[in-house]
Amino acid sequence: MDREVKENYQVVIQAKDMAGQMGGLSGTTTVSITLSDVNDNPPRFTKTVYEFRVPESTELGSVVGVIRAMDADIGENAEMDYRIIGSDGPGMFDISTNRSTQDGVIVLRKPLDFERKRQYILRIQVENSHINPRFFSVGPFRDEATIKIIVEDVDEPPVFERTSYVMEVKEDAARNTVIGSVSASDPDDKNSLVRYSIDRRTDMDRMFNVHAGNGSVFILRELDREESAWHNISVITTEFNNPRQISRVPVYIRVLDVNDNAPTFATNYETFVCENAKANQRIQTVSATDPDEPLGGHRFFFSLAQEAAGKANFSVRDNKDNTAWILTRRNSYNSLQKSIYHVPVVISDGEFPMQSSTNTLTIRVCTCDREGNMKLCNAEAFTARAGLSTGALVAILLCVVILLMIVVMFAALRRQRKKEPLIISKEDVRDNVVSYNDEGGGEEDTQAFDIGTLRNPEAIEESKQRRDIVPETFYPAVRRPALPPIRDTNGDVRDFINQRLQDNDSDPTAPPYDSLATYAYEGNGSVAESLSSLDSVTTEGDQDYNYLSEWGPRFKKLADMYGGDDDSDRDS
Repeated sequence: MDREVKENYQVVIQAKDMAGQMGGLSGTTTVSITLSDVNDNPPRFTKTVYEFRVPESTELGSVVGVIRAMDADIGENAEMDYRIIGSDGPGMFDISTNRSTQDGVIVLRKPLDFERKRQYILRIQVENSHINPRFFSVGPFRDEATIKIIVEDVDEPPVFERTSYVMEVKEDAARNTVIGSVSASDPDDKNSLVRYSIDRRTDMDRMFNVHAGNGSVFILRELDREESAWHNISVITTEFNNPRQISRVPVYIRVLDVNDNAPTFATNYETFVCENAKANQRIQTVSATDPDEPLGGHRFFFSLAQEAAGKANFSVRDNKDNTAWILTRRNSYNSLQKSIYHVPVVISDGEFPMQSSTNTLTIRVCTCDREGNMKLCNAEAFTARAGLSTGALVAILLCVVILLMIVVMFAALRRQRKKEPLIISKEDVRDNVVSYNDEGGGEEDTQAFDIGTLRNPEAIEESKQRRDIVPETFYPAVRRPALPPIRDTNGDVRDFINQRLQDNDSDPTAPPYDSLATYAYEGNGSVAESLSSLDSVTTEGDQDYNYLSEWGPRFKKLADMYGGDDDSDRDS
């Protein structure tokens, strides 16, 4: 039987009684038979040669291609393993089995380069994972196929000859001195020209530059090894034909030391000499420091300055170990005669070119006990050691006092200028506005302001003065242009306004700016008299409206409504 040809069978079975004789009864049943699979079929490739095309820029680990072998078996009998049995590029590719689909997946393991190798030939073998020894006679349970991988060209960025560059230059090199060069080329067949530049983000101070054509690196500014011993920059190269193709390389520049710094005292020495000191007594040991770093180490020489050697009170002894002693040259010193001595010490190095400097050592004369311990020093010596003289201290104190006086005067002026304004709010502008700091007397307090002037102009007394403010002097009224004629025929309103205008002009306490005066006066002498019903003492029937007909056509309707009714009532 062959499961791959026919997997299921159905058999009908009949059973009879009476030993199968005539007249016996029978019954039937169906038996379903399913064949189980055995590994009796080897895997087979559908093609003998497979071909794949891959760009040379493909990243490592990417899938190059997928192949599949066919196996008529099922289940674990159809599981297969793929492997590379031959290749002209060892280690370039790898193949693995996808267990869910039983496909062979080819993966890139090394970078491709179209310019070096344009195609690869692989021999692939596939084999069943589980082989049944019963069927060895059927044949080998494996198959082979050839895979051709073609590398496609891609426009690549320029490539530097080195992964990094190290250059050296002396710190005293002149500007535009070439310190080295970088080189890059286009790896493509067209071999495009390249140009160079410096990534300014790595050279913010613009210390270096590179020739755009030949890649020569040169300096633009003077270097100082003591300030920066190394400079790390990046050089960029781009293709002329395609500026988007960019490559960069790190360049490490080491600045070599040159003896361009003079040695100085290692620290700020605080030296004193006792008044009872003996001659040739050591009072201080000094050393030196130099920011330069010679290859053989530092070697310093100490001596007393030539100009002070003839009348020196102290001497300098070089110990030949980069230190020196400061020694006294006489037996005693008097702080009253001289409390401070300045000793010039010359320090030079042993490098080429030789550098030297003169350093001043300040020595204070102090009172000491028998063991040489300091007990008391002159006050001037302390201020001199601190770098400030007595005059400088006095000047500083005077400046502080003057500054404090200015601050106090400024604060006093600000308090004097802060006064209560005449009118608190600009919107609160009205006639006779006065601000008080005391509380008023309420409704019974009628002495502060006569409100009757706002109600009846006839109650105004001539040249009546304000009773709440006593003017110091009386200023003459300001002459104003005449008011335009009032169209109203009532003269009392015009007189009322003129009187108020004169009062405001002659008021010495009035504000100097324009103000708005509001008066609650309606005027008098109206033909219709008051329109208010509060003062009416008669009823509507007692009124006589005949005068409305004399007011003209504008009041004709009103005259007909009231006057006509009265006439008709009388006629009836």
